[in-house]
Amino acid sequence: MSNPSNEDTAVHLRANAGPEDRPPLCLAAMVEADIGALTHVGKVRKNNEDHYLVARLGRSLEPLMTNVPADALPARLAEYGYSMIVADGMGGAAAGEVASRMAVSLLVHLVADTAKWGRRIDNHEAQALMERVIGYYSTIHSTLARQAEVEPDLSGMGTTLTVAYSFCADLFIAHVGDSRAYLFREGHIHRLTRDHTLAQQMAERGQIPPEAAARHRYRNVLTNVIGGRGGHLETEIQHFRLADRDRLLLCSDGLTDMVDDGTIEGVLRRIEGSQAACQELVDLALEAGGKDNITVTLARYSFPPQPQEATSGE
Repeated sequence: MSNPSNEDTAVHLRANAGPEDRPPLCLAAMVEADIGALTHVGKVRKNNEDHYLVARLGRSLEPLMTNVPADALPARLAEYGYSMIVADGMGGAAAGEVASRMAVSLLVHLVADTAKWGRRIDNHEAQALMERVIGYYSTIHSTLARQAEVEPDLSGMGTTLTVAYSFCADLFIAHVGDSRAYLFREGHIHRLTRDHTLAQQMAERGQIPPEAAARHRYRNVLTNVIGGRGGHLETEIQHFRLADRDRLLLCSDGLTDMVDDGTIEGVLRRIEGSQAACQELVDLALEAGGKDNITVTLARYSFPPQPQEATSGE
């Protein structure tokens, strides 16, 4: 079990710059993803301030009318990627619910307006994509802050925003707040994000032991949030490579405050189906007290066998 500060894990999972390290080409439409998602208000909160979205996105071509012979055209051409989003809102009354909903909605509209669909992601495009995502986060951050200024009932509203996007073997994680992304590979779980909390900051500065951060009284005090009072936003964005049968988990702290990483790992070892695993994780969080809203999204990726010419040496 590892976290982002573990250098061996980072080297093993993170994308490298050299083209010789890239996996063989794959047809994105042939990548299969078994995806599950579940949210629950919990046992204490009156309303659910979490919002999530699971989406398949890309471009397609399907001939409708033509006089070109049928065998000269593909019956259907499609290239797809997958995205999962978890946003955990904060603020008085219903402000947190509004903030997380707005963040997800704004992100979808920004992507729809500017994304480059269905392209192979080389190193140049990967960098460009990450820069676009940072711009998306900045726009959402400023929009929520402005909305809170004009609506007193929404004053101070903010949200975490953790996003995963995969296309073939490329995986991008963008993150602000204390929701989390985990990768489950070969029986072990690896945390891909760090918590943007005061407790985590204190641990990194050596003010408290690292193991104390998970139960510290400041573990839910966010140091980096979408919206809030405005100010500087730091978007954490990373690029990884997926492997066959990898599982990707995104969740709000309603899960991780109640269920430790070792228990999450055990569930993923034991339960193969994504929706069934989501249900089990939510049930465990409820059994442990369900003190917050609980949101879980989970994907298991299956890659097609590579053509012989793509895997053989030059």
